[in-house]
Amino acid sequence: MVSAVFHSPAERARPVSNLASERKAAVPAAATLAAVKAPGYDWRGLWLRVIPPVLGLALLIGIWALVSLTSKGSIPSPAQTWLQAVDVFSDPFYRNGPNDQGVGWNVLMSLQRVALGFGLAALLGIPAGFLIGRFDFLGRMFNPLISLLRPVSPLAWLPIGLLVFKGANPAAIWTIFICSVWPMVINTAVGVQRVPADYMNVARVLNLSEWKILTKILFPAVLPYMLSGVRLAVGTAWLVIVAAEMLTGGVGIGFWVWDEWNNLNVKNIIVAIFVIGIVGLILEYALIKLAGLFTFEEVKS
Repeated sequence: MVSAVFHSPAERARPVSNLASERKAAVPAAATLAAVKAPGYDWRGLWLRVIPPVLGLALLIGIWALVSLTSKGSIPSPAQTWLQAVDVFSDPFYRNGPNDQGVGWNVLMSLQRVALGFGLAALLGIPAGFLIGRFDFLGRMFNPLISLLRPVSPLAWLPIGLLVFKGANPAAIWTIFICSVWPMVINTAVGVQRVPADYMNVARVLNLSEWKILTKILFPAVLPYMLSGVRLAVGTAWLVIVAAEMLTGGVGIGFWVWDEWNNLNVKNIIVAIFVIGIVGLILEYALIKLAGLFTFEEVKS
């Protein structure tokens, strides 16, 4: 289908080259005019980034205040909790005995347990994931075991830890290990299995050793999957350590929550809830940023 282009008499009288040059010159002029008319600040971006979280936080505080009013004082109000939080964090690292320590020491002890249990899980889970994903025989061998043990609640393993290790602290670390190892094993194995077959075919043609296949092909390709497993494992570990410390006692944020409940100090319990949430949010944000450094989007032609 041929389309006809109609010009005014003045345009027909001018050479075609002049018309083309004038039309090309009009494009930058229009762009310049649009730039002049554009606002100096992206208010829409500010609205989308800042206002929704602020409204969500305001809604939470409003519901909290309403519940506090209807509970006749059994639930402290946001203002009362804020004053208690200021008092708690005025000296977060005091020590008045083994069972009376500041919130800072409790958080650090919980993070230490998470780091130890998570570190042991990474040392075992990541290599196991590579082996299970790389060798079909090992995958068929261990997949039923993983499917059987992964749904078990981590706290169900706590009595086994107490029986074997004869101590609350190693039992809590054992529980963190159990809940952290499965996401790393599964995600790493899935990453290995999703490596393009062309990569492995090239490795066979070049007769690369298993070590070179691991370091030059598998590890760079599997790294985003592995980091996703690490992020899931850390989030799960931080959830589980609070419950484990409630049962085992000692120093830790979970024990602090349970101890404050025994003292009927609801204000400190709510403060602890926010502390747990903020620490978990920081861990999640840090690992998302770390994973983003090694995640590359495919370039679409």
